Amino acid sequence: MIPDWKDFLENAGAEFDDRGVAHYGNLRRELSVALTGNVFADLSHYGLISAHGEDAAEFLLGQFTNDLREVDESHSQYSGYCNAKGRLLATFRVFRRGDSFYLSLPADMVESTLKRLRMFVLRSKVTLEDASDTFVHLGVSGDTAAADLEKVFGALPGKLHAVAQNEQGLVIRVPGVRPGYEVFTTVEGATALWNTLNVHSAPVGADAWRLLDIESGIPVIYPQTREAFVPQMVNLQLVDGVSFRKGCYPGQEIVARMQYLGKLKRRMYRARTDSAERPAPGDEVFPGKAESQAVGKLVSAAPHPDGGYALLAVLQISSAESGETLYLGTPDGAPIELEHLPYPFPDVE
Repeated sequence: MIPDWKDFLENAGAEFDDRGVAHYGNLRRELSVALTGNVFADLSHYGLISAHGEDAAEFLLGQFTNDLREVDESHSQYSGYCNAKGRLLATFRVFRRGDSFYLSLPADMVESTLKRLRMFVLRSKVTLEDASDTFVHLGVSGDTAAADLEKVFGALPGKLHAVAQNEQGLVIRVPGVRPGYEVFTTVEGATALWNTLNVHSAPVGADAWRLLDIESGIPVIYPQTREAFVPQMVNLQLVDGVSFRKGCYPGQEIVARMQYLGKLKRRMYRARTDSAERPAPGDEVFPGKAESQAVGKLVSAAPHPDGGYALLAVLQISSAESGETLYLGTPDGAPIELEHLPYPFPDVE
């Protein structure tokens, strides 16, 4: 985190933990406001990888699940990075500013992803760097928060994944049940935006923003789930994170075969649990039968204002749609209750 920005957040009342800004004094209230009102969040728990050089676009095109040719200064996209077996090594948002591409992903995924990408640069004229301190990264959500954001930044992007840029930085329209934006700007720009938003919106911690991502059905790969899922298992194709028309990338044959020839046996669901302990990515889900095998794995979790935790979990379709109760961690663990995602599953897998 940029030191001057961390000083600002501390003066604003931020409490920190190993996940970034934990809260501003009342986590439960922040979670509630995030689901119903106008909020803004520091997103320094996300990092950035930059790629620049004359071969950067061609290199990245050959690595990721989405079509990088569609990324320019007015359009971003979700994408994924797979191993040769089609298992996701990372998920991220890709955007462009100037002659550089940027990947926004959890901070604890930056080092491993950067190391893996560098293995394949070979003679390509591309430079890959940890660019996490290039911008202050903020999230803004709410039906009327955009009006305050517009006061500081100017014109805002209208369509999902669209980007608006000026000398202060850039704003990206992101999915959400309520209008959502991610902002990449300077310390000065972030300070001005914070002071404007703080009149009609509430600052929230990392968990509240994570809850919004879960509500929106956005998959995020963490170290615990690296290489656990193919893209379709986490619904990446349903949030415009996979192109089936582009050329080759690591694992492409397996991902394409799953789409056109295979039958998808697992996919991602939204759920709730009243577990007494905080769930974590990678925790397994079981049917309520002794000595049974796991039928799923958590993708992400965040506390819910009504108690317990909100979850995204990859589950066997047959188990999820059988009506049987599923349990977190062990066959006699906390039960989970499935909830609707904001996007539909296709009728034909």
